Amino acid sequence: MQKIRVLRLTLHDTLVGYLTGSQDGRNSLIFDEAFKFNSSRPTLSLITRPDFPRVEKLLAEPWLTKQRLHPVFSNLLPEGALRELIVQGLKTHSDNEFQLFSFLGHDLPGALIAEPLAPDDVPISLITANSQVIAMTPSIAQNRFSLAGVQIKFSMKEMDGRYQLAQSGALGDWIIKTPSTKHQNVPINEYTAMTLASLVGVDIPEIKLVEMGMLDNLPPINLPNERYAFGIKRFDRDNQRRIHSEDFAQVLVKYPHEKYNSANYEQIGKVLYQFTGNGIANAQQFARRLLVNILLGNGDAHLKNWSLLYSDRFTPELAPAYDIVTTNVYIEGECEYALNLGKTKQWYQVTLDHFETWARKSDIPWRVIKPHLDDTMAKARYLWPNALNELPMDDIHKEKLRMHWQALQKDFRI
Repeated sequence: MQKIRVLRLTLHDTLVGYLTGSQDGRNSLIFDEAFKFNSSRPTLSLITRPDFPRVEKLLAEPWLTKQRLHPVFSNLLPEGALRELIVQGLKTHSDNEFQLFSFLGHDLPGALIAEPLAPDDVPISLITANSQVIAMTPSIAQNRFSLAGVQIKFSMKEMDGRYQLAQSGALGDWIIKTPSTKHQNVPINEYTAMTLASLVGVDIPEIKLVEMGMLDNLPPINLPNERYAFGIKRFDRDNQRRIHSEDFAQVLVKYPHEKYNSANYEQIGKVLYQFTGNGIANAQQFARRLLVNILLGNGDAHLKNWSLLYSDRFTPELAPAYDIVTTNVYIEGECEYALNLGKTKQWYQVTLDHFETWARKSDIPWRVIKPHLDDTMAKARYLWPNALNELPMDDIHKEKLRMHWQALQKDFRI
């Protein structure tokens, strides 16, 4: 007799289906029949939109996996230190993604909700002669939220200038990233890089530096003696309203460990241009951000650091930028961005010609892209040198960034 547990998955109060997890580690998502045939259903993922190629075949059969969940769900779970912190509280294995998903299902990124079902509430159609539904064991771990990514960061609620971990039933409205135990002054680095990006037309959420003393009830973690954490407003939350989103590892059906080596910027560009609501504007903003990541020495703009946002529940648009950090001040000799662009990853070799190749391979007209790159460069050259002087980045890091600007090809030199 195979014992299984069941999660009910809903999106904007619409039943998506049921996710089952068995004791031997097998997982299965079975889509609800009404969801499959509802042409106006909310968008779970771009690949499940009614107008996406071969979507009927994709939804017709259960999504079967072992240990890891399907990438659409696996990418909703945290990585790195935050994952380990939660795993320790649950006393489970890091690969037991069904248990992690069931524990974190109330406050996942985006708008999906995963609700554990009691045996009596499980549809009879999910139960076979060889299976027995068992109840979820309540966990004693607290603060049920999930934030994808490797850095220690928390979903927190701002109240009167102070920030508290979102308690069960409440949704956090800020992501707070605490100082790194590996690298110095990451919060002020990210605040500076994000501010510089916004000055040249990159769409970003509200950001702020938050004094560590304003963070309440953090779990017992080792933190360096730094003054600030970095705060960024959650674009997938509006008070207590959930706004659905997905990162490009989900869109391209890749697991988190594939985020650096399984795709390129041409593939992202094609999706944005062909499938989003305002394809031209999204492609233009994407190109602007690609250039800004090169200018700022950010080598970490991998698949999970680009997202789609479904503000109307159906139509994908490029989400605001996040996780822009000048990484090359921490990694000696770093000279590559995360994914291929125009057949290169080398930011000291890249020129406008590589961007033109990227546009052509993404099937995006170069004439709609080049003016936005020119505008980005004009603003960066005019605004950034003085702005950098006033921003809080560490002085040594500022000097390394200025040296980076001088080492770029003439098309992009500042």
